[in-house]
Amino acid sequence: MSHQAQFTALVQWLQGAITPQERFTLSYNAEASDFIRFNHAKVRQAGHVQQASVDFKLIDDGRHANLNLTLSGDGDVDRQRLSEALHQLRETLTLLPEDPYLLLNEDDWQSSNVQDQPLPDSAHVVGQIARLGEGLDLVGIYAAGQLYRGFASSNGALGWHQANSFNFDWSLFHENGQAVKANYAGHAWSDEAFARRFNLAREQLAFLGHPSHTLAPGQYRAYLAPAALEEIIGMLCWGGFSAQSLADKTSPLQRLYSGDLALNPLVSLDEQVSGSLSPAFSGEGYRRSDLSLVVDGAARDQLVGSRSAAEYGLTANGAGWGESPSALSMKGGSLALDEVLQKLGTGLYISNLWYLNFSDRSAGRMTGMTRFATFWVEDGKIKAPVSTMRFDDSVYSLLGSALEELTTERELILSASTYSQRDTSSNCLPGALIGRLTLTL
Repeated sequence: MSHQAQFTALVQWLQGAITPQERFTLSYNAEASDFIRFNHAKVRQAGHVQQASVDFKLIDDGRHANLNLTLSGDGDVDRQRLSEALHQLRETLTLLPEDPYLLLNEDDWQSSNVQDQPLPDSAHVVGQIARLGEGLDLVGIYAAGQLYRGFASSNGALGWHQANSFNFDWSLFHENGQAVKANYAGHAWSDEAFARRFNLAREQLAFLGHPSHTLAPGQYRAYLAPAALEEIIGMLCWGGFSAQSLADKTSPLQRLYSGDLALNPLVSLDEQVSGSLSPAFSGEGYRRSDLSLVVDGAARDQLVGSRSAAEYGLTANGAGWGESPSALSMKGGSLALDEVLQKLGTGLYISNLWYLNFSDRSAGRMTGMTRFATFWVEDGKIKAPVSTMRFDDSVYSLLGSALEELTTERELILSASTYSQRDTSSNCLPGALIGRLTLTL
């Protein structure tokens, strides 16, 4: 039985099992994934995961409770598990008060999106990695497979989503202990594109053998590669676009949404649900569409979940838990990749950042460390690696007054999270040329 048929059968059974006054929502999550772990460019562990589960919410007169059930794939067994869950939730509801912020979607919408691009053969991918990584200390994890999401409600809403993807997250280590971290992900594998990405990492690895260049604290020109920019954007997603955070004045982009400050006109950020790995519906049963979060440096749309909509009189737009973007897309600029070093001139080429946190959340100021392949560039040429440094700067400078250019080419960065299941979140980002980045130590 296919995943969609399995889900449909459970929905049909549940429709006939509830009483007239009861209502339900049922969210389906499944995957069929290959996981391959590499060390010294050789396969050290390989496995295949097939799993499916449902999140079942029962609602009765403003009270609600939910259970997560692992499915076996056997229709009879899974219906029995759902029946037992229904009984348990009915008993639980009698103990609960009404929820004042429960806001159910009454629409009986229908949505279906099946992205069935053929995935690369895992044996072929292993061969390409082994060939390019021969003789190198390569460590990494390759994950690929089908992801399935479904939603149904007692009101007749029904959504189905299937997406195929691969994600190779790896590092090349130098004998001195330094490393270059890289990633290649997407929907359709290209040997040529992978080779280009791999060769760039290999070129950077060679520079790690040079003596380190020591920098004093201060302000420096810098180029942030897409992976480094993702860390900064990721911090902004911690409540930055959330209706809840904006309403209680804790958003790091509070001053942007109030209109007191603006980002550089080069900056446009969308929640690009269409064509992404993320489903066009939420686990709460609201349809999701593309949103313009920042347009030409100015704030526009917010991410609104149902509870925020109920509490603040807003219209829910399908935002999930935490009201964070799950398919963020940043508009590219005019800077060609092969011109990055020339345009940087003298300054820092930063491949990765890590350990970020807010140093002043209300001001959009954050701090963090450079990581892995960070290089000192002079007159458009890489001269030496730079020891780990700490930065502390405001987003209104990094993506505002100090931002000079964005690259034309963007990189699709898929979430590498596999806690409980593979994540469907993604970011599509350019690189950023920054006129001044503040290093504190």
